[in-house]
Amino acid sequence: MKSKILIVDDEPDALEVLGFKLREAGYAPLFAKDGARAITIARDERPALIVLDLMLPEVDGLEVCKILRRDPGTASIPVIMLTARAAEMDRVLGLELGADDYVTKPFSPRELVLRIKKLLARSLATEEVGARLRLGEIDIDVPRHQVSLSGLPLVLTATEFKLLEILARRRGRVQSRDRLLQDVWGYENPIDSRTVDTHMRRLREKLGDSAHYLETVRGVGYRCLAEE
Repeated sequence: MKSKILIVDDEPDALEVLGFKLREAGYAPLFAKDGARAITIARDERPALIVLDLMLPEVDGLEVCKILRRDPGTASIPVIMLTARAAEMDRVLGLELGADDYVTKPFSPRELVLRIKKLLARSLATEEVGARLRLGEIDIDVPRHQVSLSGLPLVLTATEFKLLEILARRRGRVQSRDRLLQDVWGYENPIDSRTVDTHMRRLREKLGDSAHYLETVRGVGYRCLAEE
């Protein structure tokens, strides 16, 4: 069965071009021209990924992202933001609300499809070696793509999960922001280190008291504590 990709944009030309490229790449595109419709489709269809424009009529993309992340049924669906806004603050705000990645307009449809493929691969990736990782009260089941905290399920986005998994696998070793951008996001030429910081902040908030396992190494990056 083809993976469903929800495209949310109020520009008909953008929907047409992206729909064509996604079909060409073997996906099944779904379309929404406004935020309210996007929320309905996301809840009913449970797409594999959402491409979300920030500038939408009535309910904007930021509000859509916030609503989807609050709903357990849609909280883990990967989201790529599309925005014509060049300001860094808009990108950071979108990431803080739960978006996994962003692409600034104008963009190359081919580049966007590559980003979609990488993000979906990140969501489905499993490793048999060290398939279960433990950090105190944090239990990471890699094949099932599940995390529990003190025995209770913890809802993470695909990016948050991958970030936690990589740091846990490399306990005691400092990971630079550029290295994390390459290994988690798949960026070949890392440039926006704020992306890592924003996701780390969200991940730590979800981990609560267990966030102390993830250390900031000033001026370099992050490290998972080597010992309890």
